Amino acid sequence: MAGLIPQDFIDELLGRADLSEVVGNRVALKKAGREYKGCCPFHNEKTPSFTVSPDKGFYHCFGCGAHGSAIRFLMDHDKMEFVEAIEELAQMVGVDVPRDTSSNEKPVQSNAPLYDLLGEVAKFYQQQLKQSPVAVDYLKARGLDGETAQRFLIGFAPPGWDSLLKHLGERSTNREYLLTTGMLIRKDDRVYDRFRERVQFPIRDSRGRVIGFGGRTLDGSEPKYLNSPETPVFHKGRELYGLYEARQMLRNIDQLLVVEGYMDVISLSQHGVHNAVATLGTATTPDHLKRLFRITQEVVFCFDGDRAGRQAAWRALQVSLPEMKEGRQVRFLFLPDGEDPDTIVQTEGSVGLQRRLDDSLQLSDYLLRELRDQTDMSSMDGRARLAELAKPLLRELPEGVYLDLLSQQIAKEIGLDSSRLSQHLSEADNVASQKAMRPLKKPGGTGKVTLVRHAVRVILHYSQEIGSLDIPEQLDQVDQPGIPLLLELLGSLQSHKGITSGALIQRFQDRPERDALEKLQGLPIPELQDATGELHDTLLRIVHIASEQRLQALTQKAADGLDTDEMAELRELHQWKARSGRTAGSE
Repeated sequence: MAGLIPQDFIDELLGRADLSEVVGNRVALKKAGREYKGCCPFHNEKTPSFTVSPDKGFYHCFGCGAHGSAIRFLMDHDKMEFVEAIEELAQMVGVDVPRDTSSNEKPVQSNAPLYDLLGEVAKFYQQQLKQSPVAVDYLKARGLDGETAQRFLIGFAPPGWDSLLKHLGERSTNREYLLTTGMLIRKDDRVYDRFRERVQFPIRDSRGRVIGFGGRTLDGSEPKYLNSPETPVFHKGRELYGLYEARQMLRNIDQLLVVEGYMDVISLSQHGVHNAVATLGTATTPDHLKRLFRITQEVVFCFDGDRAGRQAAWRALQVSLPEMKEGRQVRFLFLPDGEDPDTIVQTEGSVGLQRRLDDSLQLSDYLLRELRDQTDMSSMDGRARLAELAKPLLRELPEGVYLDLLSQQIAKEIGLDSSRLSQHLSEADNVASQKAMRPLKKPGGTGKVTLVRHAVRVILHYSQEIGSLDIPEQLDQVDQPGIPLLLELLGSLQSHKGITSGALIQRFQDRPERDALEKLQGLPIPELQDATGELHDTLLRIVHIASEQRLQALTQKAADGLDTDEMAELRELHQWKARSGRTAGSE
């Protein structure tokens, strides 16, 4: 059993690997100064906005936001697992991957056997389909032909409790793998098939590997649809059914249509509409949106017009807001009651569906329609209510032209000057003072550059150039958002001199801070002649301003009385102020 890969080895590997070579072998790049530029491989574009910075060890797309190290590139572009990407880089630079077998942590294990076995399961179900006239008749009744069924690997799980168990689960190892992937269920010392007498729809990842199944009952039993559970290789909140098939059929995808069911995707594809995907029994997630926008600039959500469909559409809108960068479009198509994309394309054909898509609502129109429905626009109170409802939605949008235009549209709707609406939003943000630092905790818009952010950006852009640093002792006592992260980055700088920016962020591979760090790394920063001095001065200013604020707070509180600890702290702050001999800076 392989052990964990030491972090120091990963740092060294990223330092040795030539990022321009890794990316250049897969993307056409042109040298531009110390960087390389090309068209982004993660979304369709004609004007290059994709940059590779070998010295800093990261790539960044100013169009779709794709960002990361050589490891992240191999994972996203070549669809490799984390360990596979490391092994690929190690082979490229000619080193062996060490394993830390002394660690008490759970070892990294390959999921390759799970993928292989799920592929065999899909073949078994396909064979069973040929032997089931009932299942074949069902698919024919739904209008599907053999070619479409083959393209989507459609199969059939036969009746009985142990068909799959007998076929693939006789060996104990295989049985455990089938349990791990959710194909078998163990209950009360009994093991049996999860899927029985169901038409099976294999779910494939972006590399075409089977990772799970959706099963549709034929005997009327509940649930009507049954999905694989969460497993080491299948995560419902990340995967989209039909995305692999769409990319196989279409070289360039200008638009992706998000529908609700497997049969919608398959039926649309048979009628020549190959750009449809479906969520897997779950609401649209941020991970879904990120995947969609790495492939296309326009997403259309298609929902039933009933209450459940409207609720799902509103959730999709909320998830879409943080991803609405310039050039991206989100639209909403609501179908008549009792209709779905499958029935529409069956009765109206692809031309009829396209007409409906052309008439779909833009995100801004849908948002305003929903807000109007919740207020009385004929009254002043109602218009003020609309502004209040819009505020939290506008705050989710990244700064840019789209936010400005939508704000103007809402201001016009309520009869308010757009500058006044922006002022109200800013005042609300000041009340929630931590809003400016939110991206250090949660991905989302940009916001102003605070001193803590500036320090983090200096580290990320100049990690290899920062020399010995005298970190102020009081820094760890500063109570501000982002300080723990800043201290961790400083610790990595001190213990790993010369670490690349890409390797630094790679240390946060499985942590929520990674996305925020990648966003900060992607923001431009003025050229610094003395990065070490700039960072040191910034740290001093952070401590100075925090100390001044604390001194002011304790001085004001002194009128009402201080406890012993607060009095001691106040004396220390007065002594500090006397020593500093200078006025605090300001952000």
